[in-house]
Amino acid sequence: MRLQPEHLATLLAIIDSGTFDAAARRLHVTPSAVSQRVKALEAEVGQVVVVRSTPCRATGAGETLVRLARQQGLLESEALAGLVADGRSRVDLPIVVNADSMSTWFGAVLTEAAAWDDVVLRLRVEDQDHSARLLRSGEVLGAVTSDPTPVQGCSTEPLVMMRYLPAAAPRLADRHRAGRGINWAAMPLVRFNDKDDIQQRILDRHGVDAAPPTHEVPDGGGFVTAVRSGLGWGALLTTQLGPLLDAGDLVRLGSRDHVDVQLYWQRWRLSSAHLDRLSESVRRAASSAAPRRPTARRSTARRPARPAMRHTPR
Repeated sequence: MRLQPEHLATLLAIIDSGTFDAAARRLHVTPSAVSQRVKALEAEVGQVVVVRSTPCRATGAGETLVRLARQQGLLESEALAGLVADGRSRVDLPIVVNADSMSTWFGAVLTEAAAWDDVVLRLRVEDQDHSARLLRSGEVLGAVTSDPTPVQGCSTEPLVMMRYLPAAAPRLADRHRAGRGINWAAMPLVRFNDKDDIQQRILDRHGVDAAPPTHEVPDGGGFVTAVRSGLGWGALLTTQLGPLLDAGDLVRLGSRDHVDVQLYWQRWRLSSAHLDRLSESVRRAASSAAPRRPTARRSTARRPARPAMRHTPR
């Protein structure tokens, strides 16, 4: 069996663009030609490679071929960039980053990448489970994730430990004070989305079984704004919380409550100068992101918290 490069490129275009028609526009061919190439590829491998849904997605066999197509595309782009020194050839680097990294330390990576004239970054902001799926399917080349288990064909390395601290607006904390502590079962909370379990881990430590009123704000900056406004309490990064504590906008809930999340960099095991350079930039940015531990102005904890396990990061 010998796979045709144009068939693989067509499959990749379908997965990246979502539909056969969009792939046809990207490849400057007719939708009929795209359909014929996919049918020919499926005949070659003897399996269905694309689920004809909206958007289209790769089957298990299709994911294997998408990874191959992405690898071939990266190596081809790097080869062409080396042959054509006109400054117009750029290598496509799709990666996925969790939202809290994107809104904090990962900005240093973007600052470095701004000086790269030979790269186009395609960033996706997703949770850890989706990050692993994107790596497996070949949709991205690298991922900042809290999952230490490498996806097949990928390498993994630790980056930075991110510490989250529960905090609330002073007026919200005052309304839900119970003696020297907090009525965790009644105080509203803010979470990023239904996969964000940081707040729930803190509630578990305080023996709260029933879910308090829960607001969802699936935006990094909006999440901080919601907590600051008193909509509910939430767990913020030390780098986000420090200035707000200093300004008196927020107070810590519990002097010892926290959730620590170890982040990792996963990338394809592929010889690529551009992917190597990106990995080095990620390492540098992460190494400079050691959390600063702010001091609490007011403590409302009754007992120390147990060490935290893994969670799905924002």
